[in-house]
Amino acid sequence: MGTPGSPHRFEIGVDEAGRGPLAGPVVAAAVVLGPDLPAGVADSKTLSAKRRGALDTALRECCAWAVAVVEPDEIDRINIFQATMVAMTRCVAALAGTLDGAPTQVSIDGNMTPQGRCEEWRWPARAIVGGDGIEASISAASIIAKEWRDRLMIAAADTHPHYGWERNKGYGTAQHKEALRLHGPTPLHRRSFAPVAQCALL
Repeated sequence: MGTPGSPHRFEIGVDEAGRGPLAGPVVAAAVVLGPDLPAGVADSKTLSAKRRGALDTALRECCAWAVAVVEPDEIDRINIFQATMVAMTRCVAALAGTLDGAPTQVSIDGNMTPQGRCEEWRWPARAIVGGDGIEASISAASIIAKEWRDRLMIAAADTHPHYGWERNKGYGTAQHKEALRLHGPTPLHRRSFAPVAQCALL
């Protein structure tokens, strides 16, 4: 906290989920850690589904957080890299807008940040390769983003049952690709991705 009368200063951790799938959105989460961080926060990819789900619930109760979702049509329009930069920018803007003050730093998993790549980005940023396994705030963001996106894909599987999204979450598994070949792309498919574009031409 700052001195009396000064704005609160805080650090934000950011990560995304869903850069590689053939279907569904890309989701980014921004997190400011709370004082009662649950034990076991780690890179979401290293956690079991059950443990990740429990941590997601605990983190959303004790931390300040926001998510942003960029849908497939926007991914197709601006490309997946830019869509990821946009998602990160939107979730940081949403979180910063709910807090009193401004972030001293935004730490982002990977080797690039939206700084200079997204017009709306206006915060000091640093990229940390492997940050989701190093920085607790990025680990927390990775868990929240992954769980948020998984819930969206599980819900979408009810509407589009052929593709196995409740299991593969939109990634290009053999089952998903075969269903794509048999049934064609849905509105949730990324038509700019080669396997989807090829099926759309058949």
